Amino acid sequence: MQLVGTWKLVSAQYRRANRETLEIYGANPAGMLIYDADRYMSVQIMRRNRPNFAAADRLSGTPDQVQTAFRGYLAYFGRYTIDEEQRAVTHHIEGSLLPNWNGVDQVRYFELDGKRLTLRTPPLIIGGSEAVGYLVWEKIE
Repeated sequence: MQLVGTWKLVSAQYRRANRETLEIYGANPAGMLIYDADRYMSVQIMRRNRPNFAAADRLSGTPDQVQTAFRGYLAYFGRYTIDEEQRAVTHHIEGSLLPNWNGVDQVRYFELDGKRLTLRTPPLIIGGSEAVGYLVWEKIE
């Protein structure tokens, strides 16, 4: 199967219908996506250079520090299924940093071009209105 492997994030953009482009993880995000042969998956995406908390204790961040850290990071894991005809992969999320996604299925439409994988989301609510995500990944050999 072509999706099996480890993928490094190249870019993450979200586009609104009015053509506004959002880079919620910054212009140079970091991330890793893993699809294994047993149909388990995991993804992590983050804004680079997120500010450190003032204290080393991860439970002692100020509300502003926690909000900035949360907004700059997305992570979830679970199982996945592929619909080759629709060119879609469904992430069956078991656990997510965003609690609303626990137990939810998220569909991503995929395009493969050599070692490049582009995942396109259906419209998601981001910042109060819909945007479609375009995430480009490069396979790690």
